[in-house]
Amino acid sequence: MRYNSCMSKVSTLKKRFYFVAAKYFRYFANRAFRRWHPRVIAVTGSAGKTTMLDMLEHEMGDKAHYSHDANSAFGVSFDLLGLKGIHGSKLKWIYLFIAAPFRGLFYRRRAKFYVVEIDGERPHEAEFLAEWLRPEVTIWVSIGLSHAVQFEKVVEEGKFKDLSEAITAEFANLPANTSKRVYIDASSKLMVEATSDIKAKVIPIQKSLMKKYVVYPDSTDFTYGDTTFHFDTPQPKDVAFNLFVLQDLMKYLKLPFNPDFSGLKMAPGRCSHFVGKGGADIVDSTYNAHMISMASILDMAKRMHAEHKWLVIGDIVDQGSLEEEEHRRLAKLIAEVKPERVVLVGRRTKEYTAPELKKLGISAVATTDPRKALAYLEKRVRGRETLIFKGSQYLEWIIEKMLENPADAAKLCRRDRGAIARRKAWGLE
Repeated sequence: MRYNSCMSKVSTLKKRFYFVAAKYFRYFANRAFRRWHPRVIAVTGSAGKTTMLDMLEHEMGDKAHYSHDANSAFGVSFDLLGLKGIHGSKLKWIYLFIAAPFRGLFYRRRAKFYVVEIDGERPHEAEFLAEWLRPEVTIWVSIGLSHAVQFEKVVEEGKFKDLSEAITAEFANLPANTSKRVYIDASSKLMVEATSDIKAKVIPIQKSLMKKYVVYPDSTDFTYGDTTFHFDTPQPKDVAFNLFVLQDLMKYLKLPFNPDFSGLKMAPGRCSHFVGKGGADIVDSTYNAHMISMASILDMAKRMHAEHKWLVIGDIVDQGSLEEEEHRRLAKLIAEVKPERVVLVGRRTKEYTAPELKKLGISAVATTDPRKALAYLEKRVRGRETLIFKGSQYLEWIIEKMLENPADAAKLCRRDRGAIARRKAWGLE
């Protein structure tokens, strides 16, 4: 009990220090930001932010600077100061604390637009950035129970009636501080209600207007009217939202719109296609593991034109008290795909999802060890399969071992030194 109490106090101190330190960096980053004075386009939501940012870069090119790998209170400040965040030694904090005042004196970016990804993974994070950056345009791509565990305390304190309300209120800080246009998903009641009385023009996007959606393991076509939007990667149907937003936004910004997304540079772990050993198709969506993105990828898998669909599913993380409920619900989504085989990796999927799948008449191999999952796959894959990976639990390591071209490993997620060290600690080399 004494140990748990001590750890709780340490956690509380860390949370308090988080914004104290963030304000330090914001003070100096704000000098660089005001010196630059760009038109700000903010991308926020529970999942899908990075894909939206990558698609914006495809359209806008060098007219904008993009906050790649920087979406937190610290990350955005570092990005505005031209500094790299913490990737490796914690001693780099010393350098950052010293460098920030000097960079604040002279550093300035030059692009006309700043396309910035903004997360809301903890209470007050989106608020902190929204009240500072005050974007001209906000694109709210999704809302769901990502990082739900971070919001349980504010619900327990009675500040919100439930987690959905707490998380929505956090993200809603962006639209509330936006000056011109806010794009939302028209099918989301939470988004519609949260933006009902803001000053900016709200543009609800009707994804259902997309006329046709055809997805293969290595390509996707969306059709709207006489326009076909082509990708040379598999993309979930929800990307229709991004396409409609881009069409309208480019018109607003008076920039050309290109519907051909062939060669779009996607961030690692977001629906990449690789050739596996023996010619098997590998679909890599291993970057995150929130229910909203899990549902989107499983819907894509259900609609995908592929003869032999195998699912490799990892745990959904940061769900707190919702952990059991979400993993039991996951079973139904998996069953709707009608996969040929299912491999579950992780304590949560083994404990909660596998029994539910059994009730639905679907047999699944469940393990907490990625090495056992790899051994199972290597023994049975013949080269005609489409392997769709989604979730955490080091699934990117399994993909690495199954690649036809070992050099493709550089395109996988979690390649930094910290991630490599964590895999080594698990015996994954």
